[in-house]
Amino acid sequence: MIETRGLTKHFKDVRAVDGIDLSVRRGELVALLGPNGAGKSTTLRMLTTLIPPTAGTATVAGLDVVKKQREVRQRIGYIGQGNGAGHSQRGRDELISQGRAYGMSVRSARTRAAELTESLGLGDVIDRTVSTLSGGQRRRLDIAMGLIHEPDILFLDEPSTGLDPQNRANLQDHILRLRARHETTIVLTTHYLDEADSMAERVIVVDHGRIIADDTPERLKAKHVGDKITLGFATDEDAARAARKQGGEAYGRELQITTEQAPRQVLEIVDDLRADGLTPTEVEVTRPTLDDVFLTLTGRSLREGAA
Repeated sequence: MIETRGLTKHFKDVRAVDGIDLSVRRGELVALLGPNGAGKSTTLRMLTTLIPPTAGTATVAGLDVVKKQREVRQRIGYIGQGNGAGHSQRGRDELISQGRAYGMSVRSARTRAAELTESLGLGDVIDRTVSTLSGGQRRRLDIAMGLIHEPDILFLDEPSTGLDPQNRANLQDHILRLRARHETTIVLTTHYLDEADSMAERVIVVDHGRIIADDTPERLKAKHVGDKITLGFATDEDAARAARKQGGEAYGRELQITTEQAPRQVLEIVDDLRADGLTPTEVEVTRPTLDDVFLTLTGRSLREGAA
């Protein structure tokens, strides 16, 4: 559904995007992560035909984003960081107008608007003016506007920014259910790493305009960080002896071991140590987060980059 080769964008002396090769299959939900200035939003703007690339090629739904701009726009939905609906307009009218802009008949637009209103839980507020809606309701209306013409691909640029935790969770649930129902390909950018971890089956990390990691969240965490097992002992000497037998690093009375499968290995490690007369007094398993992955890959956390 998305294919780029050497995709590049320069702004005067700044290489915002520096030769990105990307492939996204039909029905995938992909999270594009990176600090501000990494090039992720610029990449999205090229893929949605809002700005032309300086070099390289990109196709969306099999269509060249430079030569077939109109056709690409017919196949995609794009929800940017700002609200797309007019504040003085009613939500239902905005949906119907958006459908008409895509060439739908009034009847088809009304029918589709009713379907989205129900599936996104907007039935009680859809006939109110947009200015009276809460942040979460406006965001769901934005998504409805992006889906009104049943696009093959949906681009979401930081869809949860500014929402409280409850509205964030509700919006994530709506996106996942819509994807399951319509088999829509979704590409989202986000500064909420837990959002990417829970929603995306694939995470692409971008920094300095280049892709520096591309895999599932679990494989990224296992490859770049690993699980941590912390074992406490009665004495420093016991911790040092355990380190010599099991590997890892001893810090006073604690032994820390990094591994890819801590939940599976921790019992075996404890049993081996007990057999050698070393019984841990405490055992703790810590699973890595995507924030840990980002810190390892870029030397800074995602939120530090955003700030």
